Amino acid sequence: MEKVILNKKIGVLLTDTIYGIVGQALDKDVVERIYKVKKRNPKKPLIVLISSFDDLSNIFDIKLTNNQIKILNEFWPGKVSVILPCTKYEHLGRGTNSIAFRLPSNKSLIELVKKTGPIVATSVNKEGDVPAKNIEEAKKYFGNEMDFYIDSGEAKSEPSLLINLKSEDEVEILRGKICLKD
Repeated sequence: MEKVILNKKIGVLLTDTIYGIVGQALDKDVVERIYKVKKRNPKKPLIVLISSFDDLSNIFDIKLTNNQIKILNEFWPGKVSVILPCTKYEHLGRGTNSIAFRLPSNKSLIELVKKTGPIVATSVNKEGDVPAKNIEEAKKYFGNEMDFYIDSGEAKSEPSLLINLKSEDEVEILRGKICLKD
């Protein structure tokens, strides 16, 4: 799997939440291909899956405060995507000077991201349609526009909670309900 992603391919796999269209986040051409295939609004950023807190500082030059780390520890690893200020990689921020990140709790997904580097993940649907809950639905949307499909059965989760960590201690909920990890 990691070799396919490292070879700049895009495809569908079950993330820690729902099926996602995934590809290398740091490769601008891969990201643009996902936008084109999905017919996604080019101003709407994608979520980036990371393998550890260290990815934020080492790859994206994000310096977290102690309070931000405390807040993130309440949500991560888990099904929460967090928007953080980030001016690096404009093809990901799309003019917002921020990127939404998620540190998944799924161990095999984390291992994949460790091998490939950060990956973008967006719901498997054309803009405005209902996300695919299984590979059959995904193939109806995209057919041979995807380089691979990984079938993991029916998706049983909801999309991630999306929050904006606007400042050192201000959290804004943009999608979903807060449910702190166990």
